[in-house]
Amino acid sequence: MTDRTAPPAYSLTARALHWITAALVLILLPLGLVIANNWGGSLQDPLYNLHRSIGATIIVLVFVRLGYRLTHPPLPLPDDIPPIQRFAAHATHWALYGLLIAQPLIGWMGTSAYRAPIVVFGLFELPPIWPEDRAFSDRLFAVHGLMAIVIAGLAAAHIGAALHHHFVRKDRVLMRMITG
Repeated sequence: MTDRTAPPAYSLTARALHWITAALVLILLPLGLVIANNWGGSLQDPLYNLHRSIGATIIVLVFVRLGYRLTHPPLPLPDDIPPIQRFAAHATHWALYGLLIAQPLIGWMGTSAYRAPIVVFGLFELPPIWPEDRAFSDRLFAVHGLMAIVIAGLAAAHIGAALHHHFVRKDRVLMRMITG
């Protein structure tokens, strides 16, 4: 594909929303691993608060992204992408959107059932959205952990596909999300 026929770049807004979401997810995954395994030491409580704050931010950010995506359709893939790869790309994107909404909501429910506060960046506290039930909280956090593994796998597939486009196919799919 030549530059003349390459699809245009993503807008600055789409790129900013994408990279902010990516950065937050790439912070949340290892942070969640640290707090789930109690590796935080004396910082365990502040790390929980940071994790919860970023999770609350992700909920809002993903809804903003979805609204933007619905009003600004994504750029098409190059015409020579096989149908199975097109399907995989769309399925991965929509699965990530769904999981990035469900994951923090399940975390919020689990934290509510545990009755721990969710103070967002020290500014305000989210209300509990589930009655206190420690056993149910434990089950929700088990699901939360499994969903984190799925998100990590999908993110790795997404990153791998972007790198494949850049280094193997040598098309502009990755660059139109980086530099425009």
